[in-house]
Amino acid sequence: MKQKAIDITRHSSNVHSIKIGQSDKFLLISDLHWDNPHCDRKLLKNHLDEALKRDATILINGDMFCLMQGKGDPRRSKDDIRPEHNNSRYLDSIVDTSVEWFKPYVHNIAVIGYGNHETSIIKHQETDILRRFIDTSNYLHGSNMQAGGYGGVVSILMRQNSSSTKGVSFVMHYYHGAGGGGPVTKGVIQDQRILASIEGYDCTWQGHVHELYHHVNVVHRFDVRNKLILQRYVNQIRTSTYKEEWDGGVGGFHVERGRGPKPLGGYWMDLSTNRITEQKKDTAKSDRLSVIADFYACNRHY
Repeated sequence: MKQKAIDITRHSSNVHSIKIGQSDKFLLISDLHWDNPHCDRKLLKNHLDEALKRDATILINGDMFCLMQGKGDPRRSKDDIRPEHNNSRYLDSIVDTSVEWFKPYVHNIAVIGYGNHETSIIKHQETDILRRFIDTSNYLHGSNMQAGGYGGVVSILMRQNSSSTKGVSFVMHYYHGAGGGGPVTKGVIQDQRILASIEGYDCTWQGHVHELYHHVNVVHRFDVRNKLILQRYVNQIRTSTYKEEWDGGVGGFHVERGRGPKPLGGYWMDLSTNRITEQKKDTAKSDRLSVIADFYACNRHY
């Protein structure tokens, strides 16, 4: 299979731009908790393999790893460690095994953001597992994965054709998430808080609370020059997890806190350009590019 070449530029530690043509497909996932025994690796592999078939660009919004079974971690449990990581080089073994497991997919992965599980290890163990995974993979496999932030921006520039100097951007604000989702609101309140503090984004994306949804907000502004009220669609995405914690409700941390089963998976995002012809007042017709963005849940086997 031909390796995907992603045209990505790092502008700062948490701002990246990706150049594509008239269209591209993206897999948006978060909260993999890949090293946890409860990670549904079969489903994860199925979705990653499907991303290869679709030649999709993969973006990961934090908590790629779980990392809770290290020495001195009050959350550690013997039931929550995989056999290959149950050794005196616990964190090192996670890096080694993950570099090998994700080898088929690294050329499709563009940006991986931090989650609270990765930042907790930086704080308490003074090592950055995410950067170690990315740097080692890039060195061994010749990939160009980029580390993002706990929050940041991915700006996707789309061109009508390869020779065109003009294009249109689809700008995504990602943030891993904070707090709890709530059994009723499921994190939507935090979406609205983000919406109140941003401007100019086409999409906001969170993970963290292991919920799965997409909703659309419409905002408007007044165009002083043309004396028009302009509308803008803001897509809001919440990607779930690949960690099956409920497991029939038998017991454990998740169940004992009254939490029910959670959806597994993420979202597909398909972007394409659309040329719109406009008749402006007292002027000739003019063309402009717009973006068509389609979102649909990635929560089943293909």
